[in-house]
Amino acid sequence: MIKRIKLFVTVFVIVVISACADNVSNNVDRQPRVEQSNTAANTATASRPVVPEFGLLDVHNNTVNLQDFKGKKLFVNLWATWCPPCRAEMPSIEKLYKSSDPNKVAFVMISLDDNFEKAKNYVAKKKLKFPVYYPHRNLPGIFNVQSIPATFIFDESGNLIQAIEGSTDYNTSQFRDMLK
Repeated sequence: MIKRIKLFVTVFVIVVISACADNVSNNVDRQPRVEQSNTAANTATASRPVVPEFGLLDVHNNTVNLQDFKGKKLFVNLWATWCPPCRAEMPSIEKLYKSSDPNKVAFVMISLDDNFEKAKNYVAKKKLKFPVYYPHRNLPGIFNVQSIPATFIFDESGNLIQAIEGSTDYNTSQFRDMLK
């Protein structure tokens, strides 16, 4: 009986991860994947990725460009309501958001749902306060990921300092220090 339960759990996890990875491909263009730094220590390279020019819709249907956030650290997260790992990490992102100085850090939670209303309703139902956006067009190459959730953290100059694919706990001193 225990072996059957373990087998079921393993198959379930594989299916969920696969579903999140497969659904991402519908929302990104097919530009070559850009290699990102996974540690802040690698920020000195001259060819490091930067914040792209990219239009987003906010919850009031106003157009915002990612470039507008230069001058602040930028926390960009790709997520969707249909993605269990995305939903699992949201409480920790919310805590990080609440502990961050809005004059120094901007959060851009980009919904990859087929319909922006689903994302807005989900965030409202969960009483999440971080700002949610929707792509105005296909995602730029830097956000061409294999699966979601995916998070990109940029410094005040717009240089990528961290890229993470997969769910993680953002309510840590490491991330709070990074966003100071």
